[in-house]
Amino acid sequence: MSAEIAYITAKADLPFWDTVGKGVKAVAEANGYAFSELDSKLSAEMQLNNVRQAIDRHVAGIVISPTNSKSAEEALTLARRAGIPVAIADIGTSGGDYVSFVKSDNYRGAYDVGAELAKALKARNWSSGAYGMVTIELSRKNGQDRTNGFRDAMKDAGFPREIVLRQMKDYSAEETYRYVKEMLAAHPMARGFFIETDQPVDGAMRALREAGKEKQVMLVSFDAMPDVVRLLKSDALVAVGMQQPYLMGSSAAGALVSHLHGRPPAKEILVPILVATRRNVDQLMPVASKTVFGKPLK
Repeated sequence: MSAEIAYITAKADLPFWDTVGKGVKAVAEANGYAFSELDSKLSAEMQLNNVRQAIDRHVAGIVISPTNSKSAEEALTLARRAGIPVAIADIGTSGGDYVSFVKSDNYRGAYDVGAELAKALKARNWSSGAYGMVTIELSRKNGQDRTNGFRDAMKDAGFPREIVLRQMKDYSAEETYRYVKEMLAAHPMARGFFIETDQPVDGAMRALREAGKEKQVMLVSFDAMPDVVRLLKSDALVAVGMQQPYLMGSSAAGALVSHLHGRPPAKEILVPILVATRRNVDQLMPVASKTVFGKPLK
């Protein structure tokens, strides 16, 4: 049996996936396995090529973060035919066999983020506040959970007016900048936006700055950027749902290693979301430095 674990990542240059990879690597190497990372660059075709490459190398096992839930099924089928076990770190699959699925509690985390936005809107007496969303792909189970969690929180808090929803395609700050600029032009009375992942938040902030709306529109987001403390304390962001990607990667690799050693892991592992605001971010950072950003503990 080969002593290599391959991590097939959705997009290596996004901080979130980079940190998932660090978690996989740490556990693989701690258990005596070589580690390799293959980048799918958000392409389902490239993802399949990466699976084929891992099969050709006779890896012991694969941890995959799929490009979306639909494309994951074909990747899992290929690996199963080759007799290679797979653990999934985030996003999920619409079918197929896998050892374990590690995911964030996206619904609960997004619900809590929505509750924080509603609280902030009420504090400013913006009780008729309408909101928009720039979501990750809704073909992903995590995208559906995130969107529904946020929407339900806003409804429950008395803010049912969702005015616009746009789905990310390339996950860039530039794309979200264009979306938010268009949304502000079409809906000048918008009071809040939920941006569902990290780097695109920069684009949303730029669109608000250019429109002179930094004080009139509130932003909340999912996945934390390295300067999250500054952004929360300066009120550029009201709340951030911080996934713990290092923990997700290490949990997925741990489940795979357990399977390889004949110990069946849990079929589903749920990793909690840390919801940061200006009030609690200092208390969260000692843990978040490792589990969110993948930095060594001091």
